[in-house]
Amino acid sequence: MGVPLLEIKRLDKSFETKNGTVRALSGIDLNVKEGEFLTVIGPSGCGKSTLLKIVAGLDTDYAGEVRLGGEKVAGPGIDKGFIFQEPRLFPWLTVEKNIAADLSLKRPEVRREVDRLIELVRLKGFEKSYPRELSGGMAQRVSIARALLRYPKILLLDEPFGALDAFTRAHMQEVLLDIWQNNRTTMVFVTHDIDEAVFLANRVVILKPRPGEIRDIVPIDLTFPRKKSSVAFQELRYKVLSAFEKLDELELIESAGI
Repeated sequence: MGVPLLEIKRLDKSFETKNGTVRALSGIDLNVKEGEFLTVIGPSGCGKSTLLKIVAGLDTDYAGEVRLGGEKVAGPGIDKGFIFQEPRLFPWLTVEKNIAADLSLKRPEVRREVDRLIELVRLKGFEKSYPRELSGGMAQRVSIARALLRYPKILLLDEPFGALDAFTRAHMQEVLLDIWQNNRTTMVFVTHDIDEAVFLANRVVILKPRPGEIRDIVPIDLTFPRKKSSVAFQELRYKVLSAFEKLDELELIESAGI
């Protein structure tokens, strides 16, 4: 990992509602290095998804500075891949055509890269399948492959596994790590799940709510592959949990999934 790819300085975000101004984010300062896997965790309403949308260029109404590769983020673009909570596939297209989207599979370079990505996201044999024939986890893998085909500088993932059962979620975490280790695409991953945050990340960013501020950043200096049952993993999990001590009890239970 080298110099910062993503630079966020003094970021503030407010929303106007019928009850007045709501501050969603306050004083966010954060750098993400090229090739890093960063997870962002915090209770509901702490601004995690808002932060991700600002980085993606989907929300440009804020105070502060957000730069990607040294350039100010002024709007969405193919340099920023975004994976939503639910797969957003074209139901009338097959897996391979969903990945290619507006690119023609008749172009040899597109065909080769689509085939490589299908292999990478473990969908070999499902190239001709339609979204209705896929499980939720498989559909999300198609979404990830489609984003990677555009060679984004950064991949932003907004709780992409939140609707999956525990077994599928664990499998998808392994798949995503395979993708990251093979491509070394910089990733920022929002989650409510502490185990997931520690399992995936080089660093875990912990946000406090109302307004969203960075409470702590915990380095996760574990080698891959990781075992959630290991003593080292559990010690880091406890360290992340401890950063929530000042939150009220209900927020702690919701955030930790306990």
